[in-house]
Amino acid sequence: MDKILRINMTGRNVSQEPAGEKYALYGGRGLIAKILCEEVNPKCDALGPENKLIFCPGLLGDTPAPCSGRLSIGGKSPLTGTIKEANAGGTFAQKLVSIGLKALVIEGQPAVEEWSVVVLGENSVELQPADKYLGMNNYELTDALRKDFGDKISIASIGCAGERGYRNSTVQITDLEGHPSRAAARGGLGSVMGSKKIKAIVIRETGKYEAAYKDKEKFIERNRHFVKQVINHPFTGQGLPALGTAMLVNPMNGMGILPTRNFSSGQFEHAEEISGERIAEIQAERGGVMKHTCHRGCIVQCSQIYNDAKGDYLTSGFEYETIGLVGSNCGIRDIDVIAQIDRMCDDLGVDTMDTGCTIAVCMEAGKIPFGDSAGALMLLQEMKDGTTFGRLLGDGTERTGKALGVKRIPTVKGQAMAAYDPRGLKGTGITYATSTMGADHTAGNTISMPGNPADKEGKVEASRNCQIGFGLLDDLGLCIFVGVVFENPENIQCVADMVAAKFGGEWDIPRLMGLAVETLTLEKQFNRAAGFLPKDDRLPEFFYKEALPNSGHVFDLADEELEQVLPF
Repeated sequence: MDKILRINMTGRNVSQEPAGEKYALYGGRGLIAKILCEEVNPKCDALGPENKLIFCPGLLGDTPAPCSGRLSIGGKSPLTGTIKEANAGGTFAQKLVSIGLKALVIEGQPAVEEWSVVVLGENSVELQPADKYLGMNNYELTDALRKDFGDKISIASIGCAGERGYRNSTVQITDLEGHPSRAAARGGLGSVMGSKKIKAIVIRETGKYEAAYKDKEKFIERNRHFVKQVINHPFTGQGLPALGTAMLVNPMNGMGILPTRNFSSGQFEHAEEISGERIAEIQAERGGVMKHTCHRGCIVQCSQIYNDAKGDYLTSGFEYETIGLVGSNCGIRDIDVIAQIDRMCDDLGVDTMDTGCTIAVCMEAGKIPFGDSAGALMLLQEMKDGTTFGRLLGDGTERTGKALGVKRIPTVKGQAMAAYDPRGLKGTGITYATSTMGADHTAGNTISMPGNPADKEGKVEASRNCQIGFGLLDDLGLCIFVGVVFENPENIQCVADMVAAKFGGEWDIPRLMGLAVETLTLEKQFNRAAGFLPKDDRLPEFFYKEALPNSGHVFDLADEELEQVLPF
């Protein structure tokens, strides 16, 4: 990966530059932070011409490292106003690598309403008219693009949510079957793509790029060891392949941290009906697939293909976060309805997590009752139809909750929380509060850390370590699930050895983690310049005052403790 491709939509100009030494040790989330800090005014309008939309594979994206095909997409978030990196699986990152791209940077904004489809080849860039595709949502759109450009392509696309500028909109990525079911979901980057008047980016062919190594034999030897560690770990080698991330539903419910009825409780009386075990039973009857590859080289295979009652494909990439926030958090117990909402969100191009929290605040406001499946589908239909209220819903949980007068709004910096109640999982609650990107479990989830999860002792350090560790995985382009083997420092050193064999030089654990520390430092620098202060690194007030009814826990971290999490 030795090239940075820039497309300026103002003049429809294309330029290419070598990545060079300047960017040699930046990848994924780190490269996004580097470019944004150097080139984007942090106070700019996120949907204006000054913002940039950046697509990056990770530093190990051109290697056989396990689960190294993750894609980072970044820009200034229209949802939070902060810097943002959203991460996705699917085929796009590996296609970027195959044509030698370290980054694709979309700049500027057309002066007129002229929409484009960007078509990339190994040595070609085309901006084709998108008129025929406008108004299509993602499933119809990808079918049309595959018909026009062939079924070997990879696609990054937006549905009508991105076209309309919904601040909760996603960029959808096609999976190995061509379904637009992998989402760079958080932060509303689909609306940034829409602001550039780009309906889709198509990578038309697989190029002949070959990765360079300082010591290929050493890389292969250390990589084999790392693969064995991932395969042999109970979580990544047994639990996730069997049930996917939905395996977490019953354990989180048992811990009393499964968000229920707009975070008013941590236990859902119908959790078994929406659990991974129940999904496996249903899919065995319907011919669904419980062990599915996110992208080539994924050895965890925690994805699945979910079939409807007729045995037809409905959705894939059906995750715990969606099930928790659309299901228990809305009081919905029908797993088929939750799967249908997942499909509708991918199709329209909105984040399932923020959408689940948005529906829940509507329920709390009395728009529809908790548990009303038909009502939830109706709200999704309003978003799809683009009604006045549907457009409000598309702008996310915080804006919707405030408009409805709801006092209990589970967001930080404008972004909805993930499916772990922070009162009973305090390390992750600290991450929600202090992450550079709003409430985001993928910035540092402490669920696997030792100790009592509801006890605040040691949790500042746990969150800090997880935020650094997860940042490293995003820099390298690795799935966060392989990070579970980092509980053994020898496996962290193994990755350091792989980086040394790839890029040269001496690498130990502090130097390796230094990549992530620099990323977080750049992100904090961007946010400070955008106007964010330590007082913004807080949870909503009700988490401090309202105890979880099942356990009595509240979030009891003092402000000065939160200010010590990321002191750099």
